[in-house]
Amino acid sequence: MSDPLAEQFLEHLEVERNVSPRTLINYRHALTTFREKLPQPAWSELRPDHFRRYLFERMKLGIAKPTIRLHFAALRTFYRFLIERHGLADNPLKQVQLPKLDKKLPVVLNPKQIDALLAAPHKMQKSAKAPAWMPKRDAAILELFYSSGLRIAELAALDVPSIDTYNETVRVLGKGRKERIVPVGSLALEAIQQYRHAAAVKTGPLFINKSRKRLSIRSVWLSLKRYLDHAGIPANISPHKLRHSFATHLLDAGADLRSVQTLLGHASLSTTQIYTHVTVERLKRAYDDAHPRA
Repeated sequence: MSDPLAEQFLEHLEVERNVSPRTLINYRHALTTFREKLPQPAWSELRPDHFRRYLFERMKLGIAKPTIRLHFAALRTFYRFLIERHGLADNPLKQVQLPKLDKKLPVVLNPKQIDALLAAPHKMQKSAKAPAWMPKRDAAILELFYSSGLRIAELAALDVPSIDTYNETVRVLGKGRKERIVPVGSLALEAIQQYRHAAAVKTGPLFINKSRKRLSIRSVWLSLKRYLDHAGIPANISPHKLRHSFATHLLDAGADLRSVQTLLGHASLSTTQIYTHVTVERLKRAYDDAHPRA
């Protein structure tokens, strides 16, 4: 991007605010896309109507509402930066009303599906080209996903010292580089220990590929899809759905919302509250199925 103000802003995000690499990519893409569609006038001369037209064009193209809102969140943050650092008088995006998101409940796996998925690495036939320890690695990944409710980027970024076997916890670097400590179940710890022993993983990245480099997010995703297929679970289940399942099953078992918020690393309780709706809907279905006067 050959835009000095935009580059200053992105450097500010990376250096001063310590945003995640994914956030940096998303914000760069949002600014670049906007400038490609509307290269003139200068940032300081843009008015609300410019952004309304851009919004209308995005919607006509059928771009998903969450993507549109993400782009405009990047633009709004950029204008706040211009106001604070470059004396811009006002943020033109304050007057732009964005489309509301459709309320969708998170998709979660039921306990039987979870059991089938966690068993898949042990049951699938191993590729002749893959190291013998790879199924143990994948089993450890799936167990840790469900045991601790990690985001896929958080899991891929783990190093060997991140796991505290004695205290049965994992130290996670979440969004905004915020650190949190999350419990790990005994089955997940056992799976991790078996994988580390088989793969001779002693230092560095916790989860490695066959070249003994850090396992990429994409590789984790592709592995999950293979195991979903083997377990007979719809392939549209993403690693984030395991996180949804983790939260929902905790609430189903009586965990309080604040604790689940802390475990997930949500900054706002309102983000976690969506899982209470899932739990309530499940209770309603159970009531309808079982109560004689439902």
